[in-house]
Amino acid sequence: MIVDCHVHISAFTPGHGSMSQRVLRSLPFRFIRTRLGMRGEDDATELAIEKKLAETLAETTAIDAAVILAFDAVYDSDGRLDERNTHLHVTNDYAIEVCRRHPKMLFGASVHPYRKNAVAEIERCVAAGAVLLKWLPIVQNFDPSDDRCIPVYEALAHHRLPLLSHTGGEKSLPNLNVNVMDPALLLPALQRGVTVIAAHCGTRSNRREADFVPTFMRMAREHERFYGDTAALCLPSRSYAFSKLLADPVSREKLVHGSDWPIPSLPPVMTLGLMTSFGLMKDGNWMRRDVETKRRLGFDDAYFHRAATLLRLPPGGRPNV
Repeated sequence: MIVDCHVHISAFTPGHGSMSQRVLRSLPFRFIRTRLGMRGEDDATELAIEKKLAETLAETTAIDAAVILAFDAVYDSDGRLDERNTHLHVTNDYAIEVCRRHPKMLFGASVHPYRKNAVAEIERCVAAGAVLLKWLPIVQNFDPSDDRCIPVYEALAHHRLPLLSHTGGEKSLPNLNVNVMDPALLLPALQRGVTVIAAHCGTRSNRREADFVPTFMRMAREHERFYGDTAALCLPSRSYAFSKLLADPVSREKLVHGSDWPIPSLPPVMTLGLMTSFGLMKDGNWMRRDVETKRRLGFDDAYFHRAATLLRLPPGGRPNV
């Protein structure tokens, strides 16, 4: 079973989530909104995004399923909702609702570790068929090495629910805490038996940032349950990592497939050459283009099938929703 473990949706209406004006007006999101045909900020727009994703998945016959990620709000150090600093919010309930409508979509939960009912919410999401838990610490404003995360790690280990946590830089959303990019901050999760997928393998999002790819590669050697996804690595700012990761036998065997849709997939010209890259760019389906680009880069069948071996899937490969 081939799974794209890193796919996003957006929400704009009460009960489904929200997006701040700062994000809506940003250059990356304006480009994505135009590409997806988004015209407003209401339930009609949500349905348009859902429809576009469903069509994209249906056309991407190489992908059997995609993990659709919720995105929890920001909570302060006392566990209180911080609406002012919440720039993107996609509720677990909305992600569950979308996945129940589409057989190729799997529910990826998101629970901020500082919220007072974090463990209870994880339990609820597991019962609803969650296949992983998603974090973006530099945007959600928390430290994965904080002791307050320990109860969450214990719950994840108990339910064998993998953690997909952003590592490295981020430029699509406002950064609230730039000191939590390091994959090494996820060590407490590994020590408690959690399977960890370091989203983006610690890559930087621009040249001014620290590069945590060497840290990712070291941890991949040292920890059996530590993996990394290739989401958004087909962006010019991150594609430098392909040569390093594919040249190292251990790191190569710890990579799982993720696209970061609707972030565009841009074939790396310096690696694939102008003609090959130009040919790939003709495909307007970014998810399918991402798969083909990675095949041209030399990713093997084991890479494409690896995510399904890590997710919390019941027998048969479909969550119990």
